[in-house]
Amino acid sequence: MESNFGKIEKDFFKQYIENHCGKERKAVTAGPKFGVDVSVVTLPNNMAMALASDPLSLIPQLGLKESAWLSVHLTANDIATTSFAPMYGQFILNLPSKFSEKEFQTYWSYISQFCEEIGLAITGGHTGFVEGQNSTIAGGATFITIAPHNQIITSKNAKPGDAILVTKSCAISTSAILAMSFPETVKNKVGTEIFQQARDAFYDISVLKDALTAVQHNRSDITAMHDVTEGGVLGAVYELAAASENGAEILNDKLPVDKVHGSICDVFSLDPRYCVGAGSLLITCKRNAVTEIISQLQKADIQCTEIGKLTEKSKGIKLIEHEKISDLIYFEKDPYWEAFFKAQKLGWK
Repeated sequence: MESNFGKIEKDFFKQYIENHCGKERKAVTAGPKFGVDVSVVTLPNNMAMALASDPLSLIPQLGLKESAWLSVHLTANDIATTSFAPMYGQFILNLPSKFSEKEFQTYWSYISQFCEEIGLAITGGHTGFVEGQNSTIAGGATFITIAPHNQIITSKNAKPGDAILVTKSCAISTSAILAMSFPETVKNKVGTEIFQQARDAFYDISVLKDALTAVQHNRSDITAMHDVTEGGVLGAVYELAAASENGAEILNDKLPVDKVHGSICDVFSLDPRYCVGAGSLLITCKRNAVTEIISQLQKADIQCTEIGKLTEKSKGIKLIEHEKISDLIYFEKDPYWEAFFKAQKLGWK
């Protein structure tokens, strides 16, 4: 396999993982599947357990507090798509051998703090130091929630005719992390005010509030939610449509691109529609609920925009730009990674 950055590609998943998942158990009602954020296991008394796993971040350019925030909230975002908050968490820490005791104390205290803030109990895991470990990935976490089975939402349940909504803006995490990683360059290119706004948006990367607010009065009208990550908002639309075996029509002019995030993406020659977008949440819902859901989110100071609809699978996944209809392109590699490492090689500060 050629050298890549980021998540594995869809074809790689289908070839090596999809049909190689150990023993089949009937209790697993949602297992590994492209475009699905969580797994679901049936429990007694009409309850179910939802699980999600994600890498842990340890990014020197960001700092220990910010790395801990990413570690907790990127995993919590996946569980949030069920419409419930995570309850329990397992952490695997594979730390650099030169990581000091003081650094560990700081990093872990923030992990604990952020877990407590969202109501998550840390139930165990593994902690170790690894010689030669210089990656920005310091291990992994698995978060779990338990809820009534018929109330757990997964992205495979969306239906043709459902409206597609997205919260906040495209490219939130891309612009925030790039601004924080290359502050001098960003300030020189777009000014201190845009830089500071992009940096401040780092703490908008969580979608837990988005998800819990959306279902507060409209649970029965919401059919699916999907966390926007690699591939951006358009990649997430493609994944949700594929997971639910539907087509889609997306109105390009409706895609929300905040001025701040768009400006940072311009510095790094990135299309904000297609790059890492943690902080945005895709929501599909019945058409008659669109206005109420958007209003409910806006009351909580969360921007929400209707960007299109799901269609029959036979119609394909389409992007409509200036009345021109084309197939929505799904990029297997998120351009964020190339931009990040290119900036490093160029010596951007």
